[in-house]
Amino acid sequence: MTIQHQPDDEPQAAIPQETVGASAPGAAEATQPDDERFMRLALQEAAAAAELGEVPIGAVVVHNGEVVAQAHNLRETDADPSAHAEFSALVAASRALGRWRLTGCTVYVTLEPCLMCAGLMVNARIDRCVFGAYDPKGGALGTLYNVSHDPRLNHEFEVTGGVLEDECAAQLKAFFAQLREKRRAAKKARRE
Repeated sequence: MTIQHQPDDEPQAAIPQETVGASAPGAAEATQPDDERFMRLALQEAAAAAELGEVPIGAVVVHNGEVVAQAHNLRETDADPSAHAEFSALVAASRALGRWRLTGCTVYVTLEPCLMCAGLMVNARIDRCVFGAYDPKGGALGTLYNVSHDPRLNHEFEVTGGVLEDECAAQLKAFFAQLREKRRAAKKARRE
């Protein structure tokens, strides 16, 4: 299977928290004791995505201190534009808990959610989202938009950004560097 990524698909992660997001309402809430532990599980999901040739983003949904769902990007594999890690994890959490309202849940995701996923978090009524790397091209929880604290919407939730930010950003950067190298090698092979 050939995976076609457009140049604009690459998130520009790892912008320092003090530069982006920290001053945005909701983007710099204090971390909680288990945040790093659950983010490491999300990083494992992201690694599973990379093994499939997917952009390495992973997500975990936690309820009452227990993981109820986890997922990774499958957009290319499933040919589904909604198959973002956190979107899939939220759907799986709803099924696991037997309800669409995910009050009491925290979503951990390795990259700041986009508008679609942040909107789903509002509609699912989550309590909190914790993300790793900031996304200046599509971040909707404090970087470009602040969907989590928009007074025009019917729900707000806490956001903590920058948890294991360097590790999350490094995973994305390594994936895209490898992808660019494969493209260069394929282009060179075609010339020969």
